[in-house]
Amino acid sequence: MASVVEYKGLKAGYYCGYCESREGKASCGMWAHSLTVQDYQDLIDRGWRRSGKYIYKPVMNRTCCPQYTIRCHPLQFQPSKSHKKVLKKMLKFLTKGEISKGNCEDEPMDSTMEDAVAGDFALINKLDIKCDLKTISSDLKGSIESEDKMKEKSLKKEVSKELIHPQAIEKLGSGEPSHSIKVHSGPKPGKGADLSKPPCRKAKEMRKERKRLKLMQQNSAGAFEGFQAQGQPASLLPKAKSNQPKSLEDLIFESLPENASHKLEVRLVPASFEDPEFKSSFNQSLSLYTKYQVAIHQDSPIECGKTEFTRFLCNSPLEAEHPANGPECGYGSFHQQYWLDGKIIAVGVIDILPYCVSSVYLYYDPDYSFLSLGVYSALREIAFTRQLHEKTSQLSYYYMGFYIHSCPKMRYKGQYRPSDLLCPETYVWVPIEQCLPSLDISKYCRFNQDPQAVDEGRSKDPDRVRVLYRRSALPYGVYKKNHQEDPREEVAVLEYANLVGQKCSERILLFRN
Repeated sequence: MASVVEYKGLKAGYYCGYCESREGKASCGMWAHSLTVQDYQDLIDRGWRRSGKYIYKPVMNRTCCPQYTIRCHPLQFQPSKSHKKVLKKMLKFLTKGEISKGNCEDEPMDSTMEDAVAGDFALINKLDIKCDLKTISSDLKGSIESEDKMKEKSLKKEVSKELIHPQAIEKLGSGEPSHSIKVHSGPKPGKGADLSKPPCRKAKEMRKERKRLKLMQQNSAGAFEGFQAQGQPASLLPKAKSNQPKSLEDLIFESLPENASHKLEVRLVPASFEDPEFKSSFNQSLSLYTKYQVAIHQDSPIECGKTEFTRFLCNSPLEAEHPANGPECGYGSFHQQYWLDGKIIAVGVIDILPYCVSSVYLYYDPDYSFLSLGVYSALREIAFTRQLHEKTSQLSYYYMGFYIHSCPKMRYKGQYRPSDLLCPETYVWVPIEQCLPSLDISKYCRFNQDPQAVDEGRSKDPDRVRVLYRRSALPYGVYKKNHQEDPREEVAVLEYANLVGQKCSERILLFRN
């Protein structure tokens, strides 16, 4: 079946939920009556994104908060310390029913609702700060031991009152490498802190010390016979640590004991009222969505009722496809439901496309915020993409929606690495590490460093745009010659063709009445 769209044109000067500017947002949009998964794949690779059946593309050099398409490489992804902490927290809860102390905020994977803030959630940043502080603390301990014994006591007192510059904490939370942070003890009485001075111990020496300790741990197993020869019991031997880190799958699918406190089941359900499982769970899913929107986004119950839920998260323009060489579940739109002890506590709305899993939205039960379900579901979706890749090799990316650097609360997506941002001018993918320095200077950036590079997929022949007119498909050149009455119509068609690119403009049918 062919894709059919109605181009709605530019919408500018309206409210932005990210920076709360009343007239700062600008985007072009179109209503999709139907879309093949390949056409939508090509559209999101040109910066488009869907909210229900509405497909929109921010006007990047004009909108107040530029939104850059971001994709993660699941095959090379390694969970960070903060990711592992979330997975271990879930495992403890399922196994023993343990609830972590403290009020950990969570993050949704995305919110494509035009006027909604995607939530002020910064769990990853907070956990990264904690992890890096532990590393810094151990480094300082090593430096103290290398100092003169006469200064040891006074230095230990200084460590207990260790002061970290506020800018350093911000860098830790922003995902920048921890080695770029300088840590200093408090200034001596009567003197200001000289932040230009390096730490008391050289980084090279500290790396050597860590390497030596690591070698000692690795060699501890080899010392087993020597310990036995000296009559030492095996129980006193240092435990050898495995050098091989646990994979994402090892952490997620770790087996639970038979007497586990809770049972978590993840079900993939097609987003279609023709599917019996989707239909039978609809009311429970709707109630969860309403509860989430009211608690997290402060919507009124009227704003997140059945009509809004259906339009936003159930209706999809994507046509389900089941090719022989595709994944077993097929391509299309799905709800990934998280069932805890027979009750839905979270739903991740995703699109499965030829080259990627695209995250659309996540909503969850606020009563289970302590489980960091935003982070947990993102890690599950990365693992799910890897699983699909085993059967369908070209499906190898995880699209996380939009990365908004100018909105600090939306920078968390940059923590899932390796990842790329889409250049808004040439539509090539650039590693996020190369993009961040430019984004720190200007909120709108062209990431492609080649000044001669152009958009290779741009519209080169508008007359070949496919048009649907009176139930007939014809090239725009023919339509323009025989049926077009308003010359202003050509401006809209040319704008549409430039935004979707030549390839999509020749496949997708542009509705004209």
